[in-house]
Amino acid sequence: MIASRRGFSLVEVLVAVAIVGVLLGLTLSATQRVRGAAAKTQCANRLRQIGLALHQYHGTAGALPPGVTVGDETTPYKYMNWHTRLLPYLEQDALWRHAVEAYRVRPNDYRVPPHPTGTIVPAFGCPADTFAQQTRTLGGTTFAFSSFLGVSGTRASRLDGVLYVDSKTRFADITDGTSNTVMAGERPTSGGGEFGWWYAANGQHDDGSADSVLSTGERPSSHYLIGCPTPPAEFGPGRHDDPCAVLHFWSAHPGGAHFLVADGAVRFVPYSAKAILPALATRAGGDPVEIP
Repeated sequence: MIASRRGFSLVEVLVAVAIVGVLLGLTLSATQRVRGAAAKTQCANRLRQIGLALHQYHGTAGALPPGVTVGDETTPYKYMNWHTRLLPYLEQDALWRHAVEAYRVRPNDYRVPPHPTGTIVPAFGCPADTFAQQTRTLGGTTFAFSSFLGVSGTRASRLDGVLYVDSKTRFADITDGTSNTVMAGERPTSGGGEFGWWYAANGQHDDGSADSVLSTGERPSSHYLIGCPTPPAEFGPGRHDDPCAVLHFWSAHPGGAHFLVADGAVRFVPYSAKAILPALATRAGGDPVEIP
C-alpha cells in the first residue's frame, strides 16, 4: 500500500514565507550597516588625507591655502578654491598643471574650458555622499563636487576661522590650540548642484560661502536660497532635497559628521555638540573647548 503524502497547509506556507521575509530583512539590514560603516571609515580616511595635504602645503608655503581666492582683477587664480591648491599634495600633479594652464589661458572665467571643473577627484568626496560621485551641468558648464568644506569661522563676515576668503592662516595663528580647532568638515553637496564645487566658485556673496567654505552660523544671501530661514543655521541633520541644508555642516552618516582638526586628526562630532561647534570653529576666540 502506498502511503499518502501530507501537503503543507496554507498556515504553514504563510509562516515559512514570514520567516524567510524576516531573515531577508535582517540580512539586508546587516548588509546596509556594514556598508554604512565602511563608507563612514572611508570618509574619515579621505578627510585625513586632506589633512595631511594641508599640513604639507603649510610646510611648503608657510601658511594654509586661501579658502577661496578673490582679491581683485589682477589676482592670479581668481575664485580658485583651497581644494585645487592641494592637488599636488594629493598625487594630482597633472590636474594641477591643467588648472595652472587653464588660468593662464582664461584667468577671469573659470566656468568655461579649458578649466577642469567637471573632473571628479575621489579624495574630495565622501562615499556616503552619492552626489559627490557625480557631475552636474549648469548653464552649460559641468561641475564636480566636494563633500568637505573649510571652516570659515562663526559667521561668513567675521573671518575668525581657519579657511576663508583670501585667508593665509598659519598654525601659529591658531592660539585656541590646533587640537581644539576644526578647519574642515562634512557638508554633502546640494541636490540641485548649485553649491559645493571643488575647483573654483564665487560662493553666496563673492566669498566662497557654501561652496568651498562654511561658517557655523551661515545665513542665506544667494538668490538660490530665497525662502531659507534667516536666523544663523546650526549644525544638525540635513537632506539632499532640502536646498537650505547647504547652510550648515551635516553628513549622510547617522548622528553627526566628521571634522578635520587643525592638528591633522579626524573626529566624528555628534549633533548634540552643536552648542560648542562655534567655539571649535574659531582660531583665536579665547574660548578653547575640547572636542567631544
